[in-house]
Amino acid sequence: MNEFWRYEEEYHSQDDRKEFRKERKFASNKDRSKFKKTDQDQLKKQVKDEENSDLKRGRVLAIMPEGILVANDDREYLCTLKGSLKQDKNRIKNLVAVGDFVRFEEKGVIAQIEERYSFLSRADNLSRNKEQLIAVNIDQVLITASVVLPSLKFSLIDRYIIAAQKGNMIPILVINKIDLLPSSPEEQTLFDEFVNVYRSLHFTVLTISATTGEGIDALKKVMQGKTSVFSGQSGVGKTSLINSVTGTQLATGEMVMRTKKGSHTTTTTQLVPLKGGGFCVDTPGIKSFGLWDFQTDEVAAYFPEIFAVSGQCKYLDCAHLNEPDCAVKKAVEEEKISSLRFASYCALMSSLSEEHCQR
Repeated sequence: MNEFWRYEEEYHSQDDRKEFRKERKFASNKDRSKFKKTDQDQLKKQVKDEENSDLKRGRVLAIMPEGILVANDDREYLCTLKGSLKQDKNRIKNLVAVGDFVRFEEKGVIAQIEERYSFLSRADNLSRNKEQLIAVNIDQVLITASVVLPSLKFSLIDRYIIAAQKGNMIPILVINKIDLLPSSPEEQTLFDEFVNVYRSLHFTVLTISATTGEGIDALKKVMQGKTSVFSGQSGVGKTSLINSVTGTQLATGEMVMRTKKGSHTTTTTQLVPLKGGGFCVDTPGIKSFGLWDFQTDEVAAYFPEIFAVSGQCKYLDCAHLNEPDCAVKKAVEEEKISSLRFASYCALMSSLSEEHCQR
């Protein structure tokens, strides 16, 4: 009798195990967690990695009329974009930019553009409805300006600072042609205020003369081991500074004395390697710099001295322009905030309002 009960117990326990396996399989089929977006993304990445296993990895050095110059180890390839990439419809004017890491075929066709960790961009000058990438995967923006020829422009420098910070890069201010200051007492006063104001806001300010070599060693030190992009208006001496730092012989232009504006010498953006590690990017000079995807209610946050006082204004939504009992304007009157920085803030607010109306 005992033998019968033992046999029956073993028989039913097997049935229980079968039933458990059935229930587990049924529950697994109903479980939607395996279709989570993170799992799908992981699967897509795995498939993409398998597809790209035969592709070379390189970095975009320059974009020229002849094609996209990509470096891979010690070789350079002239590439084109794969047709499927060209069909990508978005608000970016240029799908690939200098500094991009790409996957490409041996025959010179770019099949994939890797995700970027930083970028410098501006609103396209023609349409204003597209984003123009200037350079990507950059550590710092060397915002280059000059004194006397041409003069310092606070508002343009502030636009570059905002673009750098929005693009996850460190802004460094490089002021060239300081050898010309003795000839212009007014410019000397403006220069002194500029240096004092921006250094008090904890920006790195380098004062340099590409002509005499003053400050070049400090510039080299800042650039060592980093990927930097020189950007600024035409005629401030970006290419001359790059030649001084790298020993290259890139073409430079002459100042147009009638307008005191520089000529556009650099016509293409290019990535230049540095001895001892790092890269620098030379970019064509610009006359205007439109901020991309930027609204008036964001401006004050990029002016820390204004933002710090704004909480004391009578109105919470005070724009610090025409509102009564404005703590910011009072701070400007009491010289606690630089009048030149505030003028830059007002100019930016005005231009953003005009751009919004035009759209």
